[in-house]
Order: sequence, then structure tokens, then C-alpha cells
Amino acid sequence: MADFDLIYRTYAPQIFRVCLGYTNDADHAKDLVQETFISVWKNLSDFKNQAHISTWIFRIATNKCLRALEVAKRMPAGEMPFNLTEVHEESPEEKLSFLYRCIAELDEADRIIMSLELEGLPQADIAEIVGLSKVNVRVKIHRIKEKLALKFKAHGQFR
Repeated sequence: MADFDLIYRTYAPQIFRVCLGYTNDADHAKDLVQETFISVWKNLSDFKNQAHISTWIFRIATNKCLRALEVAKRMPAGEMPFNLTEVHEESPEEKLSFLYRCIAELDEADRIIMSLELEGLPQADIAEIVGLSKVNVRVKIHRIKEKLALKFKAHGQFR
């Protein structure tokens, strides 16, 4: 039990930010964090230490997020909760919020790669989580950052 508590306290904030990058909805992200750690709790005794525990937990979270996106795709499409042309951010919190909105617009693979990169995971771990080579992950991160920088510049976020 103590091990799980330590694991939860250590990784829950990072998992929340990754889930937020997928959903752009704090409540939905909290639900996904809860689902992730229920799976961690249920399967902790089966963890074989073949990878870092963080890689294992991020993979579980990624799978939960991908399943949630699949379910959302089957639902009737609604309007995006924001309009990028109306965003005029100034504070650091608003810029971070804008970043997460931009990340939410990326395709699924790019979204997870960028969310994991923002959490400071080594690119080797990201490659293992998403099932790509390290070189491919490095190239994708570079391209994603370029896309995000263009969005920020287009909306006056960088001067």
C-alpha cells in the first residue's frame, strides 16, 4: 500500500498534465488519471520491472486517453470549446492554457508525444511508450515544436 501511495504522489501530477493535453478538459483529465491509477493498483503485483515504472504508468495513461478519444469520436461532433482567433493571452497561466489548447488540436500520436516531452520524459522512454524508434521520436518532437511555434506566432504569443 505504501508503495502505491508513493507511486501515486510521484506520478499523478504528470499523468494529469498528459491527460489534460489529450482532453483539454480538467474534469475529464482527472477521471482519466483515476482510471489510470486504478489500473496501476490492480496490476502493480504483475509489474515485472522490464521497463521503468514511469514508462509503464505513462503507457497505461496513454491507452486510457486513446480509448477515451475513440469513444469521443463515436459521439456526435460538437464545436471546439475555444476559438484560436479570439485568444489574446498575457499571463503565464493563460499561455500554458493556450499551449494545451494547441496540443489538443494535434493528431493523437503528436499529442501524446508532445505531452510526454513536456513532462520531461527521456526520448527513449517516449519511443518505448508510443512504439516508435528514438530517431523517429526526436524528428517528430522537432516537427511538433515547429507546428506549435507557428500557432503561437500566428496568434501573437511570441514577439
